[in-house]
Amino acid sequence: MLLKGLWLLCDDSVVRPVIHGEVVARDGTRVQTPFLVDPAADRTVLSADIFQALGLTPVGGSCDLGGVGGVVSSVLIQTQIEFPREEPGPVIFRGQFAAFTTLEALDMSVLGRDILNLFAVIIDKPGDTVCLLGQQHYYTIGKQ
Repeated sequence: MLLKGLWLLCDDSVVRPVIHGEVVARDGTRVQTPFLVDPAADRTVLSADIFQALGLTPVGGSCDLGGVGGVVSSVLIQTQIEFPREEPGPVIFRGQFAAFTTLEALDMSVLGRDILNLFAVIIDKPGDTVCLLGQQHYYTIGKQ
């Protein structure tokens, strides 16, 4: 399985590795969002604007998530995240995901190790490559 990403020029003029995905809302529609590919993030977290667009009710209390900016409160929601792939049909992850409730907490949703650990993650700026490899896809490293 191959999930292709890209290097995205963000509003702050920094280029970041992202994979575009969709999150299923309360009414069954899909909300598109770029996910920052962050192998240092413990878990996948949805930004507050995506959480608001989903219209989902939290499934429990709040939980604190920490990072470079400090500790911020988040909620857990039950949904599914879908990523397009080269083979027919999307890759679907169902479960509980964290979501921030304040817009200042996170500029874009983050794809963390709860999902990334299922793949070989390639983030190669000189090679202009961002991708997740699984199942029959593989990579090799060699000299030029």
